[in-house]
Amino acid sequence: MEGLRRIKLVLAYDGTNYCGWQVQPNGMSIQEMLQKHIEELTGEKIMLTGASRTDSGVHALGQVAVFDTTKIWPAERFVPALNQRLPKDIVIQSAEDVPMDFHPRYQNTLKTYEYRILNRRVPLPNERLNSYFVPQNLDLEAMQKAGREIIGTHDFHNFCSLKTNVQSTVRTITDLTLTKEGDMICLRIRGDGFLYNMVRIIVGSLLKVGFHKKTAEDIRRSLETEERYVVGPTAPPQGLTLVNIEYLE
Repeated sequence: MEGLRRIKLVLAYDGTNYCGWQVQPNGMSIQEMLQKHIEELTGEKIMLTGASRTDSGVHALGQVAVFDTTKIWPAERFVPALNQRLPKDIVIQSAEDVPMDFHPRYQNTLKTYEYRILNRRVPLPNERLNSYFVPQNLDLEAMQKAGREIIGTHDFHNFCSLKTNVQSTVRTITDLTLTKEGDMICLRIRGDGFLYNMVRIIVGSLLKVGFHKKTAEDIRRSLETEERYVVGPTAPPQGLTLVNIEYLE
């Protein structure tokens, strides 16, 4: 269509009150809420496409989405115009023009996720929506050792949901760190792509190591075997945040 342009948005959101990024029949999604307000603002029917389909309850600081419009406003005008309309748990961080063939999912990217674990005897109410409360003692050094096994290029078929439908489960993890400040353990992981529930299963597996119920060798075996060998459960969603998406040349 003549005069059509593509706008790239970077947005942050608290996923607590949403059924995830993608439109769902069972509740309000981030995509649906944002798409609705873009259509009200532009007066156009649009299709919003996101880079990462975060699950219900998962948060984001750097989600990326694009839409096409014929409006000739400067791209940065979409930031205050949308933020005035959106609920306070969704905030546009930036907006810019991108080429019409730019697709947020089909590019070479590095994604960074963070998972926060509140490790203390009793919970903190102000942390309940953005961390996972674990009252048992955790061996952080053992978790760090096991985490190093995950770095590199591996077949992560044992670290994804059975509902995962992809051509290949091979992914490359470039960095994985586990740090502790006060009572908060923070896992930060960076890679070229993540499978459905992959980060949360990695966290669940490392927690098993922290409880001394599994070892780094179990993590290594799960990466090397072709059999179904899942070390740990899927950790809850509220501790997970999509930190950023880096688009590579």
